[in-house]
Amino acid sequence: MASQAMTRVYLSLGSNIDREHNIRAGLDALAAQFGEVHLSPVYESEAVGFDGAPFLNLVARIDTGLPLGELAGLLRDIEADHGRVRGDKKFASRTLDIDVLTYGDLTGLVDGVELPRDEILKHAFVLRPLADLAPQARHPVLGETYAALLARLDMSAQKLWQVPFRWPA
Repeated sequence: MASQAMTRVYLSLGSNIDREHNIRAGLDALAAQFGEVHLSPVYESEAVGFDGAPFLNLVARIDTGLPLGELAGLLRDIEADHGRVRGDKKFASRTLDIDVLTYGDLTGLVDGVELPRDEILKHAFVLRPLADLAPQARHPVLGETYAALLARLDMSAQKLWQVPFRWPA
């Protein structure tokens, strides 16, 4: 049996409903599917774009042989299994949100997923944990390291703070 090439993938996870439980359950599901999962520190941040409870956010790194479309479907299934209801509101409270930030060096619209995810450059709650986990990895379009991108981000506009978190619990 030929071994499938593995692709390094960075995922953003967030929750503001039963946060620790849902983040841990999502990580458990990722580990069951992909084996080793590497994590950034976990950050708490205020809700962005709506009035809601604070979020817990982190970035996870996995290696997978799944094509991007299959991976995206699997992540939607994990979200749904943990109570995520997709509605028409982009900014809303959620039990579990898992987004593909990067999939190897792919760029553009691939299998219905826009890569790299634009939130990397917009939100401290995505870029900060990504830079913590992979400071020397490079943004697939800009070619700059995540550490360099973080150094230029205006952190004063976005409040977030590292919180203690252990997984597995």
